[in-house]
Amino acid sequence: MEDRAGSPELFMFLASTVHDMKNSISVLTGTLEHLLVQAGDSAQDNPAYPQMAQMLYQTKRLNDHLIQLLALYKEVGRPNYPFDPTPVQVSELVDQLAAQQRVLLQSKGIRLSTEFPLDLIWTLDEDLVLGLLAHAINNAVRYTRDQVALSIREQDGFMEVRVEDNGAGFPPAMLQAGQVVGQGINFLTNSSGLGLYFASEVAKSHKHRQRQGSIALENGGTLGGGCFILRLP
Repeated sequence: MEDRAGSPELFMFLASTVHDMKNSISVLTGTLEHLLVQAGDSAQDNPAYPQMAQMLYQTKRLNDHLIQLLALYKEVGRPNYPFDPTPVQVSELVDQLAAQQRVLLQSKGIRLSTEFPLDLIWTLDEDLVLGLLAHAINNAVRYTRDQVALSIREQDGFMEVRVEDNGAGFPPAMLQAGQVVGQGINFLTNSSGLGLYFASEVAKSHKHRQRQGSIALENGGTLGGGCFILRLP
């Protein structure tokens, strides 16, 4: 029997299926956000509100993974992937990110604080970086008690983005995964691995003057919990 495991037709079928799944989940996410906004004033009296908030978190998490799978299938940063770095106003990037996450954070009672230079402009692929940071915030929602901080600064020729929370910090296994990502990590056996692998590939695809981007995980930071760090040249 012919082995078709690596056939282009199968890969195209899987990519198309993932794309359709992503679209369906996006519709579900939009519906949940609408319901949560409608229920906002009576949230304390609505026993289904926390369950809907958790459903929204999980649908956003699934959507993140599907976007990552599509990007990795297309080999992010390679010639056949539409990698499009352009000068981006960082304040506008933060506004988009905050708007995307507003309903989820409000529904879970989590406060998002932001700090960044108002006049900072950086060259990056906006769609990829937005997807990466959205996943980082969604992950922070999992670990935080009630605060997430997004801070951006320019340091030593890099733009450093930090997503921090005030939870108990990343578990040791996740910190270890962050240290070895891109060096043979088996993300099929690690629930954090796909997101880290995707983030690493997006970061490394950003290059300038023989320097490339990177990611890191650590505990501590300004809020005392987990810190996801993205550095782009």
